[in-house]
Amino acid sequence: MNWENIAGQTNLKKLLRESIAENRVSHAQLFVGKEGYGTLPMVLAYAREIFSQENEHAAAKVEHLNHLDLHFSFPVFTDNKNSLSKNKFDEFREMILASPYASYDDWTAFLESENKQLFISADEVDDQNQKFSLKSYEGGTKILIVWRADKMNVAASNKFLKFLEEPPAKTVILLTAESTNDILPTILSRTQIVEIPRINDEDIESHLKKNFSVSEEKVREIVHEAQGDLNEAIKLLNSGDKSNEFEKLFVQWVRDAFMVKKKPEYLRSIIVWAREIAGWNREKQKNFLNYCSEIFRLALLQNYQSENLVYKKINANGFNWAGFSKFISGANIESILEEINTADLHLTRNGNPKIVWTDLGIKLSRYIHKST
Repeated sequence: MNWENIAGQTNLKKLLRESIAENRVSHAQLFVGKEGYGTLPMVLAYAREIFSQENEHAAAKVEHLNHLDLHFSFPVFTDNKNSLSKNKFDEFREMILASPYASYDDWTAFLESENKQLFISADEVDDQNQKFSLKSYEGGTKILIVWRADKMNVAASNKFLKFLEEPPAKTVILLTAESTNDILPTILSRTQIVEIPRINDEDIESHLKKNFSVSEEKVREIVHEAQGDLNEAIKLLNSGDKSNEFEKLFVQWVRDAFMVKKKPEYLRSIIVWAREIAGWNREKQKNFLNYCSEIFRLALLQNYQSENLVYKKINANGFNWAGFSKFISGANIESILEEINTADLHLTRNGNPKIVWTDLGIKLSRYIHKST
């Protein structure tokens, strides 16, 4: 990953390059932002530049993630009483080379480990300590990239703190995290924090047009929905039939929710709907929740006569978009979105998906009839 391949983030790229040129590279830095904003690509480009200053032939090695002085730690699950990143490095390398903007949920799905807890363990920190006690292979800087440092458990965090306080000579530690909420304050105090902002819509649009064959209308829809997240934008672009599936199930949900008030037998239809979705993998379920949130938000804009902001409508299968939008207002939008967010949280924490979706499905029938 080089600077030119990173979508947008012009100002930040300039600052990082200048810090290298002026020899102002802090030994410990924490890059905070969503993976889809370019957090890991930025770190990889930064590492590439540091190594290239010492050896002009190092760039290609970093791009292929096989530089011997570049080390990675990332969340894995315990396998045969072992939880070391190096055991899953081939899989991690494969995912990142294919999609450098990939998220933690993508990694979980890639490992097919949705029912297992992924974390960075104390054993992993010990393993990295051992590696960094040795001299570098090329005689220069050694770099450790900790992807999703916010997934360290408490024991790992305490051991890692000691590594931060007394790092070996010529060591650069680059951490990434989606937020600082789950990182020890003592670790935060010993790192230079680099905030990764969302990517500008214009830069996402430019990236999609440059790298994909896509219509102007589709690009506009994707850019609005992605909200500065390139990983999400690429997923939306590649979703294809999945979008049609989401639309069909959303329409079914809304229609059943309207009918159940007068005909309780439609409750059975909602339960069947919930069981179908519960059979998906977790990532797809969470994507559908995001889709539902966005459709409700657009319906609210439609109802409040902000049609110029409504970039997508549902008109398939005889669905009355204008009529549906009249039922989404300030009286119920907060409750609806709160329930969707709660469902997302329960799925993240491995809640029973059948219960989560049945509960959510039934609650919509209550909120959608709430008068303004």
